[in-house]
Amino acid sequence: MPAPRRPTRTRTTITVEHDRGVFMISVAAELAEMHPQTLRMYEARGLIEPKRSPKGTRLYSQADVDRLRRIQEMTGDLGLNLAGVERVLELEEQLRRMVGRVKALERRSAQLQEEIASLEDRRDEVRADIVRYQARPGSEIVRAADARPLRQRIRVDPG
Repeated sequence: MPAPRRPTRTRTTITVEHDRGVFMISVAAELAEMHPQTLRMYEARGLIEPKRSPKGTRLYSQADVDRLRRIQEMTGDLGLNLAGVERVLELEEQLRRMVGRVKALERRSAQLQEEIASLEDRRDEVRADIVRYQARPGSEIVRAADARPLRQRIRVDPG
């Protein structure tokens, strides 16, 4: 008698964007280890903004769950009240925006430095090619390659 066949197991992995709302409130509350009513209270205070389905159901993303855990950490471990949590989150957002702005300014500064170096190189090249064409007031400045040699008359005094 042949050995009984063992059922084969397959594993399916689904990758979802970090900020896409996929969890209903009960699942998000369980993942964040808090009561669903606490999530509603945080939403009312503006600490969290879940997405909504077309029928109005709250849908929490992994980013929302991470934020809920962060709020729990601040209230539980650090002893902050919700007003303190709001302020910390505001300051973190300001800092994130400013860091982005500083990075953009640093990139622009590097571009400008490259442009300045290029212009200085070009200036040095041009400066080497320019000579005075005539020795009179109002004389033109031309490139050395285009200049006709100056013939100076030299008077020799016989005496």
